[in-house]
Amino acid sequence: MTVRTVALASDHAGYELKAQIARQLEDAGYTVLDLGTDGPASVDYPDFAAALAAAVTDGRAQRGVLICGSGIGISIAANRHPGIRAALVHDVTTARLSREHNDANVIALGARVIGPEIAKDCVDVFLKTGFEGGERHSRRIAKMG
Repeated sequence: MTVRTVALASDHAGYELKAQIARQLEDAGYTVLDLGTDGPASVDYPDFAAALAAAVTDGRAQRGVLICGSGIGISIAANRHPGIRAALVHDVTTARLSREHNDANVIALGARVIGPEIAKDCVDVFLKTGFEGGERHSRRIAKMG
């Protein structure tokens, strides 16, 4: 699958990092589907995880990037939606493995946990890495539904 459109969503804690990642993606030639939030006012991350999950599952975006303070809450919220495999990543190794082994279609980042340069590197690796496939990984993914 060629990734053309990437959905982005965050809560208030991830708003600034989301803007930086949006610029990075646009500069790299991706279409960005920004699903909010649009400022630093307090919001509820499950609402934004749901919006991104819908965009990925209905095909408006091929991949998604979610951001909250730790990345934990928004990844849990996203994984409640059928068809979403959201991986909380902290470095390029976990970003790469989320694709190679788990065929993740969404990554979650913690804006208060990792810096913007590491976050940008994670997004870049996530989007450029393919699913390794094979019987072992495919069998495990199939068990997740």
